[in-house]
Amino acid sequence: MNKPFHFKKFTVAQDRCEMKIGTDGVLLGAWTSLQHKPSSILDIGTGTGIIALQLAQRSTAELIDAIEIDENAYEQCVENFEASPWGDRLFCYHADLNEFTEEMVDETYDSIISNPPFYSEDYTSGNAARDTARFTEALPFEHLIASVSLLLSEKGVFSTIIPKKEEERFIQLAFAKGLFLNHICRVRGTETSEEKRSLLEFSFSKISPKIDQLTIEISRHTYTEAYKNLVRDFYLKM
Repeated sequence: MNKPFHFKKFTVAQDRCEMKIGTDGVLLGAWTSLQHKPSSILDIGTGTGIIALQLAQRSTAELIDAIEIDENAYEQCVENFEASPWGDRLFCYHADLNEFTEEMVDETYDSIISNPPFYSEDYTSGNAARDTARFTEALPFEHLIASVSLLLSEKGVFSTIIPKKEEERFIQLAFAKGLFLNHICRVRGTETSEEKRSLLEFSFSKISPKIDQLTIEISRHTYTEAYKNLVRDFYLKM
């Protein structure tokens, strides 16, 4: 898992990041709506930088910022950005989200995305960096949503992916900060497996939310057409 991950238009080194390239991040980077043509994008807790890189490939946004608190991941992300075709549009901050939000008091972004850590069970792996990357304590949903509500532009869109079991609580937390659910896509591995993830899109506009579902595989390594259509611009073998 320490090998660089080669996508169609860029490569992501991940040997110094605790959280490796996974389906969740790539899904979010492919699913996030760009219909409102954002000129500025922020990726919160960027890790390797994968989602920011996907959005650089997909959009014409002039400014794509990312923040990462872990020093090793931050350094790796910077290198991944610089090695990509969009290095002039990508910038990573080594920062805590609360500090970043306070400093950016007059700045807003048209699109914010985050694949937040979400293992809230009382469990530690013994590896502090991995625990930080994976546990909600490092970035509680409340803190994430509070910062998004301050950093998102008036017409902006916030997209995230979380465990399905956290869906209702997350939507209520967002609502309390004036962010309304616009789109939800529930994700399951196969036709017979339960929905494990929820892709969520919020904005300050109260509309009737679009609700749909995505199944990833028909059988092991045989992917559904819907999944292939979503990620084919990125994965080499799609």
